[in-house]
Amino acid sequence: MIRLALLRHGHTAWNRQGRIQGRSDIPLDEDAKAHLARLALPPEWQDCDLWSSPLQRAVETAQIITGHPPKTDLALGEMNWGDWEGQEGIKLRADPQSGYRDIEDWGWNYRPPKGESPADLSARLRPWVETLRRDAFAVCHIGIMRVLMAQATGWDFTGPPPFQIKRNRLFVITIRDGKWSANDAPIRLPERAS
Repeated sequence: MIRLALLRHGHTAWNRQGRIQGRSDIPLDEDAKAHLARLALPPEWQDCDLWSSPLQRAVETAQIITGHPPKTDLALGEMNWGDWEGQEGIKLRADPQSGYRDIEDWGWNYRPPKGESPADLSARLRPWVETLRRDAFAVCHIGIMRVLMAQATGWDFTGPPPFQIKRNRLFVITIRDGKWSANDAPIRLPERAS
């Protein structure tokens, strides 16, 4: 049995502006760095393998939370939003010509123009997951977490997801005999001991 704990990176200026980041390498903002500096991994996760997306917002989050540099893997990089990167989701949603859809209406094969679909992400993530040999903690992105959690819960990107990705929480997937399952509730990161 292997447990994989997923954490979404801290806020960036683009997050706060409602802009789609995707593969754009946007750093954490100063408020996020200060907030993350007050948090720690729960004790039971401190000796596991530490991984991160190679994008700086994820690497910075991992480094601040753990005090150690993470191993990075391209597989953990955020979904490529293609032509929509840098744009505001709310404006795309308001334009019926954009083709933008809410996540509940994606299905596995929905693809932003010149971007990636959830099925594409799954194909890139599975080989990485299969390399894990012990419990792991990975700082990544909401798109990556949605795909991994969808595989663990059976959600198919239609209708409301059975989970809500929030920051500062570990979403734990258990992998046993090739079968994935998600813990019922995320684990809130504790305050760092003073």
